[in-house]
Amino acid sequence: MYDVVTLGELLIDFAQQSVDGDGYPTMAAHPGGAPGNFLAALNKYGASTAFVGKVGDDTFGRLLLATLKGAGIETRGIVVDPAVFTTLAFVTFKDGDRSFSFARKPSADTMLRFEEVDLSLIDGAKVFHFGSLSLTGEPVRTATRRVVAYAKEKGKLITYDPNLRPPLWDSEARAREEILWGLCQADVVKISDEEVSFLWGCSEEEGARKLLEECGVKLAMVTLGPKGCLLRNRKGSVTVSSPKVKPIDTTGAGDIFGGSAVSRLIKLGKAPEDLEEAELEGIARFAATAASLSTEHPGGIPSIQEEAVVLERMNG
Repeated sequence: MYDVVTLGELLIDFAQQSVDGDGYPTMAAHPGGAPGNFLAALNKYGASTAFVGKVGDDTFGRLLLATLKGAGIETRGIVVDPAVFTTLAFVTFKDGDRSFSFARKPSADTMLRFEEVDLSLIDGAKVFHFGSLSLTGEPVRTATRRVVAYAKEKGKLITYDPNLRPPLWDSEARAREEILWGLCQADVVKISDEEVSFLWGCSEEEGARKLLEECGVKLAMVTLGPKGCLLRNRKGSVTVSSPKVKPIDTTGAGDIFGGSAVSRLIKLGKAPEDLEEAELEGIARFAATAASLSTEHPGGIPSIQEEAVVLERMNG
């Protein structure tokens, strides 16, 4: 029995460290992929998790498996495929803004087939989580749609993170179509203010309302970057500020927010639509603090801070 099972991408993030005189970056490799960061935060904060996906039978694939096992994540649902390379992402910075490039045409995460999915992991889970990168191409798009349908049929709570990466889509129209499909499958959504703007060109408050009223989402969690977050369900809405930090790397912060928030939801043991405003505020404060503190350290999974550290900062 697992608290959360996710299907999605595992990859290596190559983050820029410096730039030489000709503009070529020196890069450091970190374990990445939004679903992996999400689960690592859940494990750090007391949940049990398992991953469904695919890596290549190569050095980076083996490193990622070892990292997930070290984080306490069950990896038997991860297929190791000698026919494809593990996905690589390259993160560069200019004037403080991130830019992404991907070696993914195709790569391991895009080649997962439904027949390779260990459905027994879904059967034993309370929550099923996925993101939009699994909807960017075939065969993983069909696999994701079928697994989401299976999880819903089994009565699992569905959580979703759009995690928009424009370079991975054929067009903005296709990205919008697939992301909206994902939103309409979910009970709990973590979405950024930039993604709200991309989808609807509206305020964060209006975006949260649309998620509840038009998509049927039970709990909308909108991250606002360094400003904090907005959480809304049918009982109320709360906005929480982030603590002051000195960020050096924001990679994975949104994923860590999502995993931290879902860890609190699981601890409360209540349906997301039944949370009172005080409970929403507790979730928001914990997740915003965990995500903010992670930005003071490099990478995604390695940057997740201990629960005691997060609580001390919250209450300090």
